[in-house]
Amino acid sequence: MNDTERFTGRHLDYAAARPSYPRAAIDYLCGAYAPPRAHTAADVGSGTGKLSAQLLEAGFTVYGVEPNADMRRTAEELLGGSGRFRSVDGSDRATGLAEGSVDFVTAAQAFHWFDPLAFRAECLRILRPGGRVFLIWNVRAEAPLNQALAGVFQRYCPDFKGFSGGIREDDERIRTFFRGGYEKLRFPSPLAFDRERFLRRCFSSSYSLPEGRPDYPAYCQALEALFDAFSRDGLLTQPNETLIYAGRPLPGAEDSKRSTY
Repeated sequence: MNDTERFTGRHLDYAAARPSYPRAAIDYLCGAYAPPRAHTAADVGSGTGKLSAQLLEAGFTVYGVEPNADMRRTAEELLGGSGRFRSVDGSDRATGLAEGSVDFVTAAQAFHWFDPLAFRAECLRILRPGGRVFLIWNVRAEAPLNQALAGVFQRYCPDFKGFSGGIREDDERIRTFFRGGYEKLRFPSPLAFDRERFLRRCFSSSYSLPEGRPDYPAYCQALEALFDAFSRDGLLTQPNETLIYAGRPLPGAEDSKRSTY
């Protein structure tokens, strides 16, 4: 299975249960590009439109670039009513956008799927002069709940390599992408789930064991037991923060040799 197909069939759980991003993080983007209505963003790997929706609400024009058909169609259904939203069948390597067409690029919960060098070349192509890139993740904090959840995934999900594809803070892929350094920002963002939303959040992950596999009932029981162990009054609070890497990608010698569009 190629990476663009890993979320096929997971779009409904993703749209229903994935968290969005804290208001402070969106305010930061609004401050960087004010007024929002005068600026255009490319949200690459936009999925079902979690971040795109918040950017639209803030006033930006948004290109939602997403290679997975299920995820893209869900975003179109949710956000298509906005005249400032453009859905694009594209990828990190080839967004399908015109040269110099956007003020900034976001990649939320997505960069760990990308080829850093190909994505950098594509960002350099589509960004207007001075444009920046924002790599964004909701990061599960070190906590007993998240350690226990990782244990369940490790036991039952063969594709689990760690949360967010196993990417680490200040990962080499991030450093390779920016080359010239970046700013790192943290925004506290604890997440609250009832039982159904917690389960659907787990099922939305690319590595989650598919229904129909022999271990699926035991997998579901383990997730239910974890919710019972850590929830209070029917609500589970997951320690989490939103982490943003912000910077201007600098071209390297290899970028002149790449053609992605």
